[in-house]
Amino acid sequence: MKESIIFKIYEKLYHIYGPQGWWPLMDLETENPDKIGATQGYHPLDYDLPGTPEQKYEIILGTILTQNTAWTSAEKALENLKKLDVIHPERFILLDDETLKNAVRPAGFLNQKSVYLKNISQFFLSLKGKTPTRREILKVKGVGNETADSILLYAYRKPEFVIDAYTKRIFSNLGLVDEKITYMDLKKLFENNLPEDVPIYQEYHALIVEHAKRYYRKKPYSEILDINK
Repeated sequence: MKESIIFKIYEKLYHIYGPQGWWPLMDLETENPDKIGATQGYHPLDYDLPGTPEQKYEIILGTILTQNTAWTSAEKALENLKKLDVIHPERFILLDDETLKNAVRPAGFLNQKSVYLKNISQFFLSLKGKTPTRREILKVKGVGNETADSILLYAYRKPEFVIDAYTKRIFSNLGLVDEKITYMDLKKLFENNLPEDVPIYQEYHALIVEHAKRYYRKKPYSEILDINK
């Protein structure tokens, strides 16, 4: 594979879809109307967010809620939590189990995610404002590679590239990687072929998701990228 192909695809996707403004935040009155699905709370070209501990914590909750489900479903669960006024870890951990499960129900896996959300909330409090390492985050039950990297990239603005199912689907379909490539090998491939730049990492991951929602939901895939040009 040519070393520049990973970055070349990023440039193509950015040209097609423009800045994405991930991770969406509920208290923002901004939007990205060109997106598929949810459009509210996105902040194209503003890479200084999250700006408050509450926004950081909201993103972390979102990374758990969106596991194995669409963002639109996770967003509904976050809205329920906001109505309960518990987008604050100190208040969140005091929620009784039934109230929490009812709130996160739209995101699915309510029993599992309720436990994971409590775990990550306790962890967030234990940090006392410190930025965690990847190794520390991965020790939290309910946090795997994708969630850990999402937390670091979007909540803490650390250059950790996020790999998801769409990434593997697109790049294996293009013939650039084996469909059985591991998470860490694919992550390493991206990080070795991109500038170590948080905005690029954020945009690229978001662009992959946007592209996949349009052309990679089900086979046969209707890929529009010509990587040879």
